[in-house]
Amino acid sequence: MPLYPRYPRYPGTPGIPILPVPPIPPVSRYSRYPRYSRYPRYPDTPGTPGPTPQPRSPGRDAVPALPAVPRRRSGFMAGRGAARVAARVGQGANSAGKGRQLGPEAALRLLEASVVHREGALLALSKPTALPVLGRSGELSLTALLPALRRRLGLPAELHVVKAPARECSGLVLLSACHRVTEQLQRSFSAARRRGHFPATYSAVTVGIPAEAEGEIHAGLCWQQKGDTAVVVAVPSPGRRSLARGEVKSTRTRYRLLGAAGGCALLQLQPRTAFPEQLQVHLTLLLCPALGDHRHASRVGKVLGEPFLLPPQETPTPHTQVLDAELMSRLQLSPHQRLPLHLHLQQLVLPHTVLCAPPPPHFLRTLRLLGLPSPPLPVH
Repeated sequence: MPLYPRYPRYPGTPGIPILPVPPIPPVSRYSRYPRYSRYPRYPDTPGTPGPTPQPRSPGRDAVPALPAVPRRRSGFMAGRGAARVAARVGQGANSAGKGRQLGPEAALRLLEASVVHREGALLALSKPTALPVLGRSGELSLTALLPALRRRLGLPAELHVVKAPARECSGLVLLSACHRVTEQLQRSFSAARRRGHFPATYSAVTVGIPAEAEGEIHAGLCWQQKGDTAVVVAVPSPGRRSLARGEVKSTRTRYRLLGAAGGCALLQLQPRTAFPEQLQVHLTLLLCPALGDHRHASRVGKVLGEPFLLPPQETPTPHTQVLDAELMSRLQLSPHQRLPLHLHLQQLVLPHTVLCAPPPPHFLRTLRLLGLPSPPLPVH
C-alpha cells in the first residue's frame, strides 16, 4: 500500500498529479451580478442591455433642435438620453397628434406660461401630467428642457429640481439656481415632517368614498418583483428587522374628504413620509383608488357592489383602469379612452411663503362632470 493516498490532501505531497484547471473566461459586467433582474429597478443597476435604438433623421418640416444638454448623469437621464431627447425635436410635429405626448416646443411654451412663483434663486411652475420630471432614455422630460427653459426666462444660473410630484402626477415643481438654497429647503421640509407639519398638499379624485371623512393611513411599503416589472406593495405587519434593514419603509398619509357625488370623492392628501407611489397605494388601502391610476386600481375588486382588497399575488397585471358603464357615461368616455391620473400637488409650504397651483384642465373638467366641488386653497 502506498504511503500517500491517491488524491493528496495537502499540496506538494506525492501522488497522482492533478490536471491543471483551465483558465476561467472573463466575466462580463452583466453576468457578474446575477441577483439583479433583467429590467433593473434603479439607474446604474446592471442588467441585460436592450436593443440599440436606430438613429432617426428629422423630417423636412422639423422644428429647430434645442441646444445640446451637457453630458452629465442626473437621475434616470444620462447624456445619451438627453441627446436622444434633442433628436426627437425634429419629430415634434408628427408626435403632437399621437396621444398625450408633448413636443419639445409645445412643452417649453407650456412651462413658460405655467410659472406661478419667481423670486431670487427660486422658480416654481405647474407641471402637466404628460411631462415626467425624470425621463427614461430617449424620453422628453422636464430635466432635459431645463437648460432651454432657463434661457427663455433669462436666468443667469442653471436650474435643478428641489421638489416635484411623481411621474404621472400634475402640480407644483420647485426649481432652484442655488445649491445652498436647495439644502436649506430640504432641511426645512424634513424638520416640518418631524414636527408633524405637512409641507405638501395634494388633491385627488377617487373611485369610491372612504368610510371615514378624515383619518390617517399608516402602512409599510416595499418593492416587489412581479414578472418583468417592480411594483410597490403594502406590507400589513412589517417586522423590526425588515424595517431596520430598509427592506420595508413605514409610511403615513393624512387624508380629508372634501366632497362626494355619484360614488366618487374629492380628497385632500398630506403625506408625512416620502416613498414612490405612496399616495396611490394608500388610496387603494382605503378601497378608493385614484381616478386614472392604471397601475394599482386593479388591487380593488368588487363583489355584489362591495369593494375589497385583493392580495398582491392575486392582483392581475396592471392595465387600463376598469370603470363601470354609468361612471364612463358621466365622464363622457369612450371604451378605449385612457384617463390621466387625477392626483395634483396643489400646495407647498416654504419657510417664508406658501405656493399654490390650480388643478389642470382635465382635473377641473372631471370635477364639473361629477358634480364635485373645486378644491379649496389650504390655509397654513
